[in-house]
Amino acid sequence: METQAAIMWEPGGKWSVETITLDPPKAGEVLVEMVASGMCHSDDHARTGDLPAVTPLIGGHEGAGIVMEVGDGVTKFKVGDRVLGTTGNNGGMAEKVVLNAATTYELPAERSFAEGAALILTYGTSIHALLDRGHIKEGDTLLVLGAAGGVGLAAIELGVAFGARVVAAVSSEEKAKVALEAGASDVVIYGRAPFDKEQSKALADAFKKAVGPNGADVIYDAVGGDYADPAIRCMAWEGRYLVVGFPAGIPKLPLNLTLLKSCDVCGVFWVPSQCAIRTRTATISPASSACGRMARSARA
Repeated sequence: METQAAIMWEPGGKWSVETITLDPPKAGEVLVEMVASGMCHSDDHARTGDLPAVTPLIGGHEGAGIVMEVGDGVTKFKVGDRVLGTTGNNGGMAEKVVLNAATTYELPAERSFAEGAALILTYGTSIHALLDRGHIKEGDTLLVLGAAGGVGLAAIELGVAFGARVVAAVSSEEKAKVALEAGASDVVIYGRAPFDKEQSKALADAFKKAVGPNGADVIYDAVGGDYADPAIRCMAWEGRYLVVGFPAGIPKLPLNLTLLKSCDVCGVFWVPSQCAIRTRTATISPASSACGRMARSARA
């Protein structure tokens, strides 16, 4: 069958809409008519060559739509079901996509396709970051950089659900309002990098004041660049610094501080095959937040 898709033919190229031939779903797969596709920084990093990618590349790592056909052995879905899923190398920016049924989930009737298309990578990344790498626990203080972005908002909601006090770091008053509405207890508004020495110290002081005298037990850094140095200076003893992304540039951390604070610097690399939605997400309090809804729908 034929479908339209947004394709990049070589690294550093541009997206173009092309007609491609799509194989029918094999055993364990489902064919989905895409209604919405999620885009994230990894798509742009693949385009620029900052992350390895095999071209030609179809954009979009996740999406939501309606099941058109099911492959052999697939019993949990039927034609007409609303679903969300990860696309792997197929790409979600297409009219039709074949998905692995194992990483495809039912989209609850009360959730929109746009919400479904933006759920798995943001919350999957943040669940892996906070639980597996950050070992977050009730009573911790969590500092989230880039808190008004997709993974940032997920980290706020999950942090609150896990019983942490969340401090959100953002770049504007408008984003501060969004972070507070998501559940953050306090907000730091930072300026635009690059920072000189005095500006970096001022931001470090602002972080220290916001997280309190004991420091941040977990720092979730989805920004990088000049924001990393001030952030790690507010780290608590034996804290965990989570490297989630670096749209502001690859940071250079003062490693002497990791010794002085006996803290860990943890890389966060998550892909859906690691199974984002695990039994332990049931420990999330089923509050009104999206993470509570995710936990409930994931167990369904």
